[in-house]
Amino acid sequence: MTYKESFIKFMVDCGVLTFGDFTLKSGRKAPYFINCGNYKTGGQLAKLGEYYAECIHANNIPVETLFGPAYKGIPLAVSAVVALSNKFGIDVSYCFDRKEIKDHGEGGMFVGKTLTDGEKVVIIDDVMTSGKALRETLPKLKAVANVDVTGMVITVDRMEKGTGEMSAVQEAKRDFDVDVYSIVTIEDIIDAIRSGIVSGEEYLDKMLEYRNTYGV
Repeated sequence: MTYKESFIKFMVDCGVLTFGDFTLKSGRKAPYFINCGNYKTGGQLAKLGEYYAECIHANNIPVETLFGPAYKGIPLAVSAVVALSNKFGIDVSYCFDRKEIKDHGEGGMFVGKTLTDGEKVVIIDDVMTSGKALRETLPKLKAVANVDVTGMVITVDRMEKGTGEMSAVQEAKRDFDVDVYSIVTIEDIIDAIRSGIVSGEEYLDKMLEYRNTYGV
């Protein structure tokens, strides 16, 4: 299996990717659901970090520091930075933000690497639905230093319309000139079902219908 196929099976095995009938926050009725909160163990996080590292390495994304937005992005960035070092010998820094500015000790909004002008930063997050995390994160980063955000890495690109005709990933490129890379896309998941890598054949028609209605 490719690392993409392996990741899809990993998501299903962890209960992160499930098939059925779900009502999303947007109100859309979807035949699949992704809940990254179901990564719960050290082994799962270690493996997840390897898939992020694979995506960064496969796409040759320039990086000096991985940034994990609080709170969900923190363990993701930590697991990815360890995996980059262990699996590919790429030793980079990491940092994350606080929800509230610390007014004692070292103080400040950020923990980890102190960002500097021109530093190549990759943002690590789970999924992108509306692009809200990116819209909130970029001003925080730029307020600290004029960093070069070379990309954002997420687990799954749903490849569906947001408020307009473009996806959140496409809007990120249009609005912020940030390339968003995903470990897999919904098309990869559909192909994995077709090829029998994961079960879910009974939902394939609904997934194709959903993709036809909301996809880009």
